[in-house]
Amino acid sequence: MSDRNTTEDPIRAHTFDGIQEYDKNLPNWWLFTLYATIAFSIGYWIYFQKSDMGTTPEEQLKVAFATLDEAIAARKAASGDAPLQDQDLWAMSLDPAIVEAGKTTYTTICAACHGPELQGAIGVSLIDSEWVHGPEPLTIRGTITNGVLEKGMPPWGPILGEKKVNEVTAFVLSHHTQPNSG
Repeated sequence: MSDRNTTEDPIRAHTFDGIQEYDKNLPNWWLFTLYATIAFSIGYWIYFQKSDMGTTPEEQLKVAFATLDEAIAARKAASGDAPLQDQDLWAMSLDPAIVEAGKTTYTTICAACHGPELQGAIGVSLIDSEWVHGPEPLTIRGTITNGVLEKGMPPWGPILGEKKVNEVTAFVLSHHTQPNSG
């Protein structure tokens, strides 16, 4: 048998709880990975933070959203979609097909809180002349879209979509008369 100490790495001088350690070097592949990671992080930091040459992920996201907003605006302009006005919603409230579609959505979604005849139950009455947030059609549409979480009404815009929100607004308005705008 050969002597173990001559063929193996040296043992460190300290002992802890009777345990001794070999004094071995780290493998070269491990050291290469460590040094490459350090070099990459320094280069990344200089490129993105100090030199202002590269765009950060936040800047890329802002550019992407701006591009998306421009595309949506261009598509709406090309299709002739103008921003919705109060008069448009009043006109929709006179169209029987739109009112019927709005009634279907209202019956499915809104009647549980506002009652089947808009008389109010858990939610406020939608047929009286008192409006908590304002009687303007765009205000009513905004309330349906964004909800009133303090009062327990969830935002329905993301769930229903713009078309159905407009139909429900028209249905509610069909139970009211348009004020004279003379």
